[in-house]
Amino acid sequence: MSIGAIGIHSVSKRFGEHQAVNNVSLTVPEGSIYGFIGPNGSGKTTTIRMIMNILIPDSGNISVLGQPKTANVRDDIGYLPEERGLYKKMTVHRVLRYYGQLKGKPVGEIDAAIKDWLNRLQLADWADKKVETLSKGMAQKVQFIAAVVSSPRLLILDEPFSGLDPVNAEALKDAVLEMRRRGTTIVFSTHDMNAAERMCERIFMIFKGNKVLDGTLDEIQKAYAHDTARVRVTGGAAAITGLPSVESINDHGNFQDVRLNGDPQVFLQQLVQRAAVQQFEITKPSLHDIFVRIARPTEEQA
Repeated sequence: MSIGAIGIHSVSKRFGEHQAVNNVSLTVPEGSIYGFIGPNGSGKTTTIRMIMNILIPDSGNISVLGQPKTANVRDDIGYLPEERGLYKKMTVHRVLRYYGQLKGKPVGEIDAAIKDWLNRLQLADWADKKVETLSKGMAQKVQFIAAVVSSPRLLILDEPFSGLDPVNAEALKDAVLEMRRRGTTIVFSTHDMNAAERMCERIFMIFKGNKVLDGTLDEIQKAYAHDTARVRVTGGAAAITGLPSVESINDHGNFQDVRLNGDPQVFLQQLVQRAAVQQFEITKPSLHDIFVRIARPTEEQA
């Protein structure tokens, strides 16, 4: 049985009185795109830093690419941190060669990879320009190349699309999928639920240091689908408001997504007594809706 590209086993991490990660276990399958989601301060970045051996767990253990210590396979890991950083006075080609050499790759192999990625991301004309002359989007694409120029077996991306315009975000998305086609395992940390839905084969959510979701999108949606109805009725949201089976309404104008606190059939019976029902279906909630449902503060916390 494969232990996966990453195995996290009963890992905890505390900073003073703050329990950042609490007894978390998960397995990242080899060759997958695995999404890490969670609100700010949830323990997501702490978990990534423990995988990278930047932080040491207080308890539990982590294996990476079959090794008990990340240091043993460091040259096989590419990392794009949320806090970007490139040597601004160096040229694009020189800084990318430098990052490749840090991973122990031969210069000829590095230069071939640099040429390929610069062409792929439409940066070939900027190879001999200093990093400080690049736009933010260009610099972010160069930072991505720095993470993949060594052809890593494991690629960890922390908010890779943050601040990018749609054109550059699309280019980077295509580059991530290309790495997946090459067999690289990708851990993808993001607040962009749409990107996570489109790209990730499995999704892990951490909230207040605890694992609250871990599975395929279909598995996660099925777990939350039983209490969500999409309806189209005369009168719209006003016809639904106040029904005893209704917990909340997400009004989209032409239709409403209704979260229920009881039997959907009872809700339907209540609804037809109020208005003409044009559409009624039990539906899968979006990952965005599930995220908000879990992470939204309660009235006591607000």
